[in-house]
Amino acid sequence: EFLQSHPVKTLNVVAHIRYATRGEVKLENVHPFSREMWGCNFCFAHNGDVSLFDRNLFQKSNNNIKHSQSINTNPNDNQSKTRTSIPQKMSLIFSSSYTQIPWIGKSIGVEDPGIRYYNPIGATDSETMFCAILNALRARFDTLPTLPVLHAALSALCNEIVTRDKETMGGNTILNFLLGCGPHLQFAYSWPGAREGSEVWNGLHYLVREPPFGSAHLSDCDYSIDFSAVTKEDDRVAVIATSPLTDDEDWVEFERGQLILFDDGVPHMAPEDCEEVEFRNHGLVSSAIPAAPSLEVDMRRYRLRTSFFEGSGI
Repeated sequence: EFLQSHPVKTLNVVAHIRYATRGEVKLENVHPFSREMWGCNFCFAHNGDVSLFDRNLFQKSNNNIKHSQSINTNPNDNQSKTRTSIPQKMSLIFSSSYTQIPWIGKSIGVEDPGIRYYNPIGATDSETMFCAILNALRARFDTLPTLPVLHAALSALCNEIVTRDKETMGGNTILNFLLGCGPHLQFAYSWPGAREGSEVWNGLHYLVREPPFGSAHLSDCDYSIDFSAVTKEDDRVAVIATSPLTDDEDWVEFERGQLILFDDGVPHMAPEDCEEVEFRNHGLVSSAIPAAPSLEVDMRRYRLRTSFFEGSGI
């Protein structure tokens, strides 16, 4: 009723219905999560389970490491060849009061700096993972990345998360997310799966609606809508959902490990495909961080494949 009386017009929407598996039912655990980075708004919603970012699990792991450490406060004790500095001693003394979230970033060439700029407010693995992704990107780029470079970096980070989750936690990784970047862009990634003891398959599907618009029938109830009556001739929209929402349209299921950038209702599958979005001036825009000198320089700087430049006139 509120939306009907107060219609919202936007180019980019992220909506999430939460089935709580990690973290209590509280406002701070509600998706989507939002943060500012590089002077841009980032919005994140996740469906799945990633034990690597489960606070209860990685906190226990950190505590085991902390409890195994000791502080040598006797200046006459020469049994140990290494000395613990005052900052290290203070860190150990207060270590029980905080827990750093896991670091990811090796896949994009960033080692753990020992600090976390972004931290979760709630207790979900989803928000923790979102913060970890932003921490890695912030540490990697000193100029605003172009979209081919950002696509490649996000894809590498997703692969790193899946690999580490399996290696360190042995978990049944389910990682499906939407990442909104500014007013135009939305990334979507899927590593599908079913939770233990459940037959419900958690993945991602997408659909592009464009002229000529017709009617569609919902798959879970007897309700249809005629999109030709509520759209214009130049409209186009991409809809991304866990499972197909309608039973009379051609939905496409994401491949395992696939990252897609959506802009103006068009899916862009690979880093090279994202150059078109840059040329349409729908890339990231900010006055808080310098822009990349050019698309070609940015891609060469971060060692992306540049064979597609040949014949492109760049």
